[in-house]
Amino acid sequence: MAWLLVIVAGLLETGFAVGLKLSHGFTRLWPTVAFCAFALGSFGLLTLSLRRLDVGPAYAVWTGIGAAGTAIYGMIFLGDLVSVLKIISISLVIVGVIGLQLSGSTR
Repeated sequence: MAWLLVIVAGLLETGFAVGLKLSHGFTRLWPTVAFCAFALGSFGLLTLSLRRLDVGPAYAVWTGIGAAGTAIYGMIFLGDLVSVLKIISISLVIVGVIGLQLSGSTR
């Protein structure tokens, strides 16, 4: 269950990164509100998961999901540059996230 919280928190991290981009320096109301909601949800779920998980692997999985998700979202919806190297790098992040999750780090 704790790993599920980390995964959802990582997806919410993607939401707060995109909300931050779309807020244009907190000058647009709804993207700023979305950023705040996603950030609170993401940090809240990460905090709950750390009751059962070691901080290193949990934090790495959280940031990995957020980084990969944000990069993928940017390429699909925001017109970010798509390159073979970027896709390979994102794939390596995802493989690393899976490896850390499978490491079974719980208390």
